[in-house]
Amino acid sequence: MKNGLMNRLAIFALPLILSSCLVGPDYVKPPTATPPAPEYKETSDINFRPATPRDSIDRGPWWNIYGDGALEQLVAQVDVSNQNLKAQEAAYRQAVALVRQTQSSLYPTIGYTGAVNQNSSSGSRSTAGLQTAAAGNSVGQYASGGTLTWEIDVWGRIRRSIESNSAAAQASAADLAAARLSAQSSLVTNYFSLRVSDQRRRLLEASVAAYARSMQIVQNQVNAGVASRVDLTQAQTLYEQTRAQLVAEGVTRAQYEHAIAALVGKTPAEISVATAPLPPEVPTIDGGVPSALLERRPDIAAAERQMASANAQIGVAQAAYYPDITLNASINFVSTLISTLFQINSAVWSVGPQLAGTLVDGGGRAAQADRARASYDQAVATYRQTVITAFQQVEDSLAQQRVLLQQEAVQRAAVTAAREAERLSIKSAEFQLFCACCLMPVIYMAIA
Repeated sequence: MKNGLMNRLAIFALPLILSSCLVGPDYVKPPTATPPAPEYKETSDINFRPATPRDSIDRGPWWNIYGDGALEQLVAQVDVSNQNLKAQEAAYRQAVALVRQTQSSLYPTIGYTGAVNQNSSSGSRSTAGLQTAAAGNSVGQYASGGTLTWEIDVWGRIRRSIESNSAAAQASAADLAAARLSAQSSLVTNYFSLRVSDQRRRLLEASVAAYARSMQIVQNQVNAGVASRVDLTQAQTLYEQTRAQLVAEGVTRAQYEHAIAALVGKTPAEISVATAPLPPEVPTIDGGVPSALLERRPDIAAAERQMASANAQIGVAQAAYYPDITLNASINFVSTLISTLFQINSAVWSVGPQLAGTLVDGGGRAAQADRARASYDQAVATYRQTVITAFQQVEDSLAQQRVLLQQEAVQRAAVTAAREAERLSIKSAEFQLFCACCLMPVIYMAIA
């Protein structure tokens, strides 16, 4: 009896000991394609510091730096109504549920059975050489039992699957953060583009009024004989062209307003943004250091997590070379009387491990392993390209900011010169008109 007990314990203990094995490569984050420089090309000297992953931190309502109440109300609706964001959030919940589903494979599955059968039999008997049919007997049979199935993760296939799905869930969370940031930034961009459109509209309205006044001055000059019809036609052309630009600006503003409505998950008829001036000061955000970019960009975090997921799939593919070990156990109670169904003499039980593997598959497992390695190489290349693209986008923004500051200074000088030219032109036209009005009586008297 002692030897039998030890043998049974060995059956259970051996799979547990073997389950410490784990095939496949452990994940090691590869370096980026090019080590980041201590500073951006478009910025001045900034001290370099080592990167610490911070892609999961809460960045807060960053749009509050603009101090615009209408903007804050619109951005708050993104989390509530943006449908692309809802889709990403549902995808994240799917990824988390898949992790829980895979984790359940580490534990045994317990089932149950039950049945009630009525069996009947008929026979015949012989009396005085005659066959006589006998009434059949009907016997009821009751059965109940339970089963236990437990796949022992000897080679780490299930654990590698959990590792892969967990990394994929983290990538999905980063995708959700990227979608939220993209919707928020798109909304802010469209909102201020709308405000710029409002500013252009006010400028065009002022220009139309100025050109109308200029056209009236030229008309007066033509009436006084000091300007030609060509000058009047040119003034009318400028006036009508500016009016056309003013009409077209209304279309541009409407498109920005419709884009804002789509970003907050509403139809254009539900959103109306009142006209308002631009903020007096536009905050300038420092680009930071290159290492910080790797910490805070959710798209980089998603690419890195996809790389970890693909690495774990290599272990899943390699585990297919080894046999699956499953522990099966069952107990069934069968009796013709329900009162004696659960007595020990009605029980039939079995327990023991089962081994199943593939001997020849025509290279299917090797192809699956090659596919997993190729998928990992693809994820590595995607990660590195995502990092390169992120640095490119930051450099583009910094260069644009630097050049726009220079352009602003030049434009301010041009506006100042244009206003001075307008003032002098109006004074000259008024003087010419005055002179013409003063000379007209003298000319008439001379003619008379």
